[in-house]
Amino acid sequence: MTRRARRMNRILAVAFPGAHCELDFTTPLELAVATILSAQCTDERVNMTTPALFAKYPDARAYAEANRAELEEYIRPTGFFRNKTSSLIGLGQALVERFDGELPHTLDELVQLPGIGRKTANVILGNAFGVPGITVDTHFGRLVRRWAWTTEEDPVKVERAIGELIERKEWTMLSHRVIFHGRRVCHARKPACGVCILAKDCPSFGVGPTDPETAAKLVKGPETEHLLELVGR
Repeated sequence: MTRRARRMNRILAVAFPGAHCELDFTTPLELAVATILSAQCTDERVNMTTPALFAKYPDARAYAEANRAELEEYIRPTGFFRNKTSSLIGLGQALVERFDGELPHTLDELVQLPGIGRKTANVILGNAFGVPGITVDTHFGRLVRRWAWTTEEDPVKVERAIGELIERKEWTMLSHRVIFHGRRVCHARKPACGVCILAKDCPSFGVGPTDPETAAKLVKGPETEHLLELVGR
């Protein structure tokens, strides 16, 4: 299991050498805000929303003192904007009161902040602070179960199970690669099995169309040509 998982991670590194966090940010706080907004929303939509938001609210104090109605309008396009507004104001207040306006660097401290659960904390740690973390979003959980790396459903248990298979230094990049693969190739309803670079190692091969010509039409994203070349298409 460990050998197979690590081999698949190495193959994914070839498939997605540019895998990265697809949320736009320049500071840890901006990443925290963007990740909160990404709940039940696409990264693309968040990235369309955040430039004006970040310009209006440049630091924790700005969120702490924000006018609720005004902030709601800024983030309305991301959905669930009332709950997200509460999280952002609460986050700003907690940071000002307890951390001098700066995001803390540890998982235990981050998960105590409004709007930040374990998944969001790992995104922040891995991408803003360089601390290895496994981000178990819907794509990640779906794929590692499809690959039989784990049968766990609970995100925390999934995180721990995968952490035992993959070297710690690889955790953040593994998360990006798996999420990229889930968005571009291994779709929930109709994975592109026939052109998947992981086909030989995947116990779920055949869930989607295995005919290469049919499968090739299912691949999405800017890496499509590269991904198809890797499998000889």
